[in-house]
Amino acid sequence: MEEIRFDDQGLVPCVMQDARTGEVLTLAYMNEEALERTRETGEVHFWSRSRGELWHKGATSGNTMRVRALRYDCDCDALVALVDPAGPACHTGERSCFHAGDLEPQPGEALAALERTIAERKAAGDDGSSYTAKLLADPPFIGEKVREEAEEVTRAAAGESDQRLREESADVLYHLAVLLASRGMSFEDAFEELNARRK
Repeated sequence: MEEIRFDDQGLVPCVMQDARTGEVLTLAYMNEEALERTRETGEVHFWSRSRGELWHKGATSGNTMRVRALRYDCDCDALVALVDPAGPACHTGERSCFHAGDLEPQPGEALAALERTIAERKAAGDDGSSYTAKLLADPPFIGEKVREEAEEVTRAAAGESDQRLREESADVLYHLAVLLASRGMSFEDAFEELNARRK
């Protein structure tokens, strides 16, 4: 990394972002020691302004944040830590510290929220009362549904309204997410494959 420009208190703001989903988890501050410890250990360390001490994120709660990448802005005075969270980022138990205010779901949040819902249904060992649980209990059926929904998308694209194309596209993404989850995979696996193809 280039030289980071710390402020007059020796701090630089750092946004933690889920590396898999892109969701913003929290904002905290690093001093030079916290940045060094983060680089050395591969887990996020901050400087606690309220306690005046180095803070290993998750040291007490177990909700550590493994760093995949550190990025800095064009002025080198702000950081983004792309992390794999081991639990909630917020001390309240919420996934993100940004759980107040305008919480209308945004389009970019849809896939991550969908995958979490599917994972919850899978972990709960649902008795099959939900459609998702029914699909998870029968992987060949999920494959049939993905094929069926893909055919419906192509029909919508060939001569139906934009709204129908929108609906059928959502159906494909939902069924594909369930299919991936049934194999212990996620969209992240597909995204990694896409990134590998760009090289």
